[in-house]
Amino acid sequence: MKTAISLPDELFLSANELAKRQGVSRSELYATAVSEYLAKHRDEDVTSKLNEVFAHEPSGLDPALRAAQARSVNSNKW
Repeated sequence: MKTAISLPDELFLSANELAKRQGVSRSELYATAVSEYLAKHRDEDVTSKLNEVFAHEPSGLDPALRAAQARSVNSNKW
């Protein structure tokens, strides 16, 4: 799909130079940049939703489990 976008001149020139250095077209550079931007924000959305889910869950160890772990550790020095 073709689209037209407006960029500040400095950004356009920098992107153009990067595309030349990497041996890719401007279209490929822009498509890659948008794809990476979307992936980054998708990851942030997942993290945000997980934080919401677990915000209301207790994060401490059950006292019985904590005691069992303490008993399982050998008191010998390394």
